[in-house]
Amino acid sequence: MSSPAQPLAASLVQSVDWLAIAPPTIVAVVGLAVLVADLFVAEHRKVLLGWTSVAGLAAATAMLLPLLDGDRSTFCLTGDATVCSYTADRFTLVIQFLVLGGALLAALLSVTALKDARKELPEGEYWFLLLSSAAGAALLPASRDLATLIVALEVASLPAFALVGLKYGDRKSSEAALKFFLSSVTATAVSLMGISFVYATTGTLYLTQVADRIQNVGGQFHTLAQTGVVLTLVGFAFKTAAVPFHFWVPDTYVGAPLPIAAYLSVIGKAVGFSGLILVTVVALPSYADVWGPALAALAALTMTVGNAGALRQQATRAYSAVRLLAWSSVGQAGYLLVPIAAAAYSGDAEKSIGSTVAYALMYGAVNLGAFAVAALVGRTKVLNRVADYRGLYASSPLSALLLAFFLLCLAGLPPGIIGLFAKVTVFSAAVDAGLGWLAVVMAVNVVVALFYYLQWTALLFRAPEGEPEKYRVPGPVTAAIALTGVLGIALSGAPQLVLRFTDTGLF
Repeated sequence: MSSPAQPLAASLVQSVDWLAIAPPTIVAVVGLAVLVADLFVAEHRKVLLGWTSVAGLAAATAMLLPLLDGDRSTFCLTGDATVCSYTADRFTLVIQFLVLGGALLAALLSVTALKDARKELPEGEYWFLLLSSAAGAALLPASRDLATLIVALEVASLPAFALVGLKYGDRKSSEAALKFFLSSVTATAVSLMGISFVYATTGTLYLTQVADRIQNVGGQFHTLAQTGVVLTLVGFAFKTAAVPFHFWVPDTYVGAPLPIAAYLSVIGKAVGFSGLILVTVVALPSYADVWGPALAALAALTMTVGNAGALRQQATRAYSAVRLLAWSSVGQAGYLLVPIAAAAYSGDAEKSIGSTVAYALMYGAVNLGAFAVAALVGRTKVLNRVADYRGLYASSPLSALLLAFFLLCLAGLPPGIIGLFAKVTVFSAAVDAGLGWLAVVMAVNVVVALFYYLQWTALLFRAPEGEPEKYRVPGPVTAAIALTGVLGIALSGAPQLVLRFTDTGLF
């Protein structure tokens, strides 16, 4: 005789689409394997942990290919298969490619950085934390309920705090980690309060159900819902380094190991922007009159403050190259915010969001490339000043040419055609949405940014002071520079490839 509880239990058991969740799952499993293996691997063979991590990230990236044939969802409501917690659609796959590809490049840089650190960085913990963060970052764009979204955001963030402060006895690193941790925890707490307000007014955490129910909130609950929308955006604005939530960026990038700074500059932003897109455009489209003006103001403020901070960097100041890249990344975050704000005013929100995704792909490739060259120079020039790059062409011609190309891409100048193309795409999204004032602010900031990008580029080709120093380029760093260079050049040769990502499949 069967128990009446059995049919109920059977109805709650969900079949898991293992192929759909394979990319973040592989990264998480390899991370655990590396942590356990660290207990048994001899000290002189710890480098195997690094190459295992690189292989795991490569395998996870390759697992995106079988998912290209169509949308897949899992962890769905038993009564409604269209309401799911995890969806592998076109938007998810593009962001996961950016996250996993960026983490792979950061891992290649880390292999050399750990070798150079001479035991100042614990290898097993380092690789476990990096893979854990990458797993959370890969989970986030697939999340379709607010609970999974916040869990993924914290899984991506918490290991990053530890990675920033992991260097033994480094006060600068510890201070950076503490500042990063305290500001992030505050932002997350505010965001969780916002989500609790949204849940209180809608009674659900699923993004599509929130979108349906929040339209019918009336009376005194309308103010609560509006407050919830604004507070929810705070946590994601912090992750994107939007002003005024940007103050942690320069010190954190300087205090962190350089591969981690590169990781945060790209993967951290991908996490923030994908979360911001899911919360605003998918869950809260009916409150566009609240988040649209807020994001437009944040975009204008972020690009202006970021470029002003980059302009103030002195070439002879310690770590000025990393600080300039940090402030530049804040300015670039402002450009990335423009199309999301435009989605609130545009009749075609999907095209606007596609502009952000396309720009993020360009930015990810060339910014990681710039950090890869900075990691190469930083091996011999410990203070990593902009002035240290003078005459780089004389000592390492290919590295100098590629760094010049990356900087011109970020500036939006030929031959960095992909940078120009991405900026025009973002600019047109603002104009099409009727945000002419924001397009003007963006145009002014692009012109301002030309000064520091071109100043650094010109320095690479000036006569070196004294005898040019020869740089020995390790294999992993060579691979990272080469991969980003090939991708940037390929996209500049055929920028129409980026257009394929303007159809995000979110709607």
